[in-house]
Parts: sequence; C-alpha cells; structure tokens
Amino acid sequence: MKKLWLIVLLVPGLVNAQQKLSENNYRVYSVKQAKEVSLNDIADDMKAHDVLFFGEEHNDSVTHYLERAMLELMYEKFKENVALSMEMFERDVQPVMDEYLKGYIREKHFTKDARAWSNYRDYKPMVEFAKEKGMDVVCANAAGRYTNIAGRKGQKALMELPDASKRFFAPLPYDTAQGEYYKKLTGLADHGPSSTTDTAKAKPMPAMEMGNFNLVMAQSLWDATMAYSVSQYLKQHKGRKVMQVNGKFHSDEGFAVATQLKKYSPKATRLIIHTVSDDSFPGIRWDDYKKMGDYIIITDPKVPRTYKE
Repeated sequence: MKKLWLIVLLVPGLVNAQQKLSENNYRVYSVKQAKEVSLNDIADDMKAHDVLFFGEEHNDSVTHYLERAMLELMYEKFKENVALSMEMFERDVQPVMDEYLKGYIREKHFTKDARAWSNYRDYKPMVEFAKEKGMDVVCANAAGRYTNIAGRKGQKALMELPDASKRFFAPLPYDTAQGEYYKKLTGLADHGPSSTTDTAKAKPMPAMEMGNFNLVMAQSLWDATMAYSVSQYLKQHKGRKVMQVNGKFHSDEGFAVATQLKKYSPKATRLIIHTVSDDSFPGIRWDDYKKMGDYIIITDPKVPRTYKE
C-alpha cells in the first residue's frame, strides 16, 4: 500500500490536485464597485443576468478550483435553473454527454467518445457536480474538423456540407472577427490548439493566413458556435442561468463569444469573469485589468500549474 501511494504522488498533476486551495490563493475584484469582493457577490449579481462567462487559463489550478466553487454557488442560489456550458466539448458529442450525465455509460466510454481534452481531470469536478445535481451540460464548441474546413476553404465550403453536419456549428453565414477583436486576434501569439481535437495545450498560433489557412475564419466559427449553443439553450429553457466556461481570450473585453451572443440573443444579459495569474499577487494593480471584464480574478502564481505549456 505504501508503494502505491508513492507512485501516485509521482504522477504529474495529481500533486496539484491534492493541494488545499482557499481564498488565500486568489483575489476577486468588481470593476463596477471598484473594490475586492467574493465569489458569492458574483453569484448574487447573476440574479439580474442570464449568462456568466468564466474566462480561464486552461492550466491554472486555482481557476479550476474556482470554477467548481462558482458552479456550486450558482446551484445554491438558483437550483435546477442553472446549466453549465463548456468550450471543452463539441456539439456533436452532446448525446454522449447526456448519456453520461444520466448514468447510462461509464466514464471511460464518456471520455473516449466525447473526445475529452487531455487535461479533463481539471474539468471533471464540474461535470461530476452537474451529474450529481441533475444539471444540464451544454457541449458548446464546433468540432475541429469544421473549423479546419473554415480556415482552409472558407464558409462557402461549409455550405456544401450535408444538412446533418450543419447542425453541429453556428448557422451560415456566421459573423467573423472585426474591429478591436480582429486586431487582438491577428496579434495573437500564445493561445491556440495543439491539434484539432485537443485545445488544452497552448502553442504559438500560425499567422492569420499561413498558406491557405485563414485563422480569423476558423476562430470566428468557434466563437459563433459557442454563442449559438448558449443562445439555443436559453431559448429552449426560459429563465435558466448559464455558466459558460471558456478560454479567457474568447470572452475578454466582451469580444468573441460575448459579442456573438448579442447577435443570437440580443436580450440576454451577461457578466464576464477574467482570470489571470499575476506575479504581483497579492499586491495587485487592478487598474491594469479593468477593461477585461466585469469581475477580475487574480490567482496565486506560486500554485503549480496542472500542466506545463
């Protein structure tokens, strides 16, 4: 038994999971109130809103801890009127997610057939909480095969796909990045998928047009599809609150998914959480982050990451 315990401690990532995290490992700031607040304050604020965008750094241990905590607080306040929506799962695996949440299939089949990210252990606590409470989980993203088509051949090629395939991404034509978000996207250097099926690990992105690949067209399909998925859920479930978890780039400054949501659900109101690890923690210059969201969460950089980039 002692030997087994030693082996477990040596497995990367599991040491982080054993750490006891607390409010000492993060600070929450309300831009509107111009002061530090609590997670509970965000949950209270959601009484007047429909969607909470939780923008994460994919390998931030503290952020993953906070996502589960935020989901629990949302459930405490709104009970069955809360749903979780995730960038980490794609629309075509929604039946697999539903089968798992209902207890029909085993976890090993779920993670395989739902194409779970390589760091699924970071998101498992949220999925398991949703399963325990009978909460819906929306598989919000467009599959990599479709964004690859968009990047290589554009929207015209997507229009040629069978109607059955078109159910798995935003309606055509979809809006593409413009204005400040376009500038931000074209200047991007450190956020992107390592492959079309695992967006957990960040690598430098290619130029906006590398060969025949148009990154703006591909990225915009991801953004539009996540927004469309959230919108469709809201329309089918009146009065629900949705916590949408995505990489912070997809919601920072109200761009990307947050902007696209206005097209599909003009009346839906949202709050945006921006999270980041800052070496100045806990002495934070909040003014440096005010434009990023409604709430800023700075996490302790001393807490080990769940995986190395």
